[in-house]
Amino acid sequence: MLAGSVTVDTGSAAPYEVCVAPSLDLAAVSGALPPGTAAILTDSSVGPLHADAVSGALVEAGWEISEVVTVPAGEVSKSLAVYEMVLRRLAAAGLPRDGTLFALGGGVVGDLGGFVASSYMRGINLVQLPTSLLAMVDSSVGGKVGLDLPEGKNLVGAFLQPQLVAANLDWLVTLPDRELSQGLAEVVKMGILSGGSFFDDLGKYLGAARDRDAEALGALILDSVRYKAAVVTEDEREAGLRAVLNYGHTVAHGLEAAAGYDLPHGEAVAVGMLAAARLSKDKLGSDLIGAHRDLLREAGLPLTAPATDVEAVLGAMGRDKKRRSSDEEGRYRFVLLEEIGNPVHGVPVTAAEARSAIGSILER
Repeated sequence: MLAGSVTVDTGSAAPYEVCVAPSLDLAAVSGALPPGTAAILTDSSVGPLHADAVSGALVEAGWEISEVVTVPAGEVSKSLAVYEMVLRRLAAAGLPRDGTLFALGGGVVGDLGGFVASSYMRGINLVQLPTSLLAMVDSSVGGKVGLDLPEGKNLVGAFLQPQLVAANLDWLVTLPDRELSQGLAEVVKMGILSGGSFFDDLGKYLGAARDRDAEALGALILDSVRYKAAVVTEDEREAGLRAVLNYGHTVAHGLEAAAGYDLPHGEAVAVGMLAAARLSKDKLGSDLIGAHRDLLREAGLPLTAPATDVEAVLGAMGRDKKRRSSDEEGRYRFVLLEEIGNPVHGVPVTAAEARSAIGSILER
């Protein structure tokens, strides 16, 4: 079975390993940290499946587990209220300043746990244990953590690099098909941005990965982590190059907000990429729409989003955290593609151009 690891070294924190393998020996990889006092954060979907096994493996490795905190599954837990609850549970359990928080779950748990770890006692160690494909390839790597506000996603946040990311491919067995496809949306995104052998691997492995073939999943996860690690290493704080990782996300975040966050993130990203591909054709002359459609179909992702108010999407895009005070009213900055493997960030797009691109990916 395929196994491997990628070292992430941003220069601002100690390098850490992203370990990817089936039947991952958590007791062995947790040796990246000396055993001490720890807490586990999980959610109501993942906890019943994996929390006991993870806790047992950590205790066997010499860790003392002071608390297991379970939050409701879903985006609702990336809130200030849940954040406060988790902090108070850790304080009541006496988790010390040199303690470690193990974030066991998907992207919501990783983002929430990372923000808790960044602020509890002014910062404790964080280990990411991603259980969804989306979290394995994206949110667990790179150090961006945070919470949502009613006004928008991820408006409260920080940068905190973990001490370790351990991705057990066996955890993906329990993942619903629709959620697996959502993770493949980020894989497709990074393969398109990367080009080269990673893009070739999309054609080679995407179908098998959707069928949960461990070798195919492992190969695409490692491809994704290598690409993201290279980008994060060059631009940890999103001052320039890291912005390319937002490909498809400008429209996606607007769609999610307009839908009251009932639209799954991976599906929003899929159609957001199609909108960006259309803008790339109109503004840069690169016709990659067909290539996008073929890959998204292979990944089991939608090519349209439910009908919604385009003006509501534009309004949410205007509140996006990536906008700057210098941005003109009615203009947006997009990541577009000159060609596969050649993204361009900060491309100005007018409201009329954005409106047309959004309309092109809505169900009629």
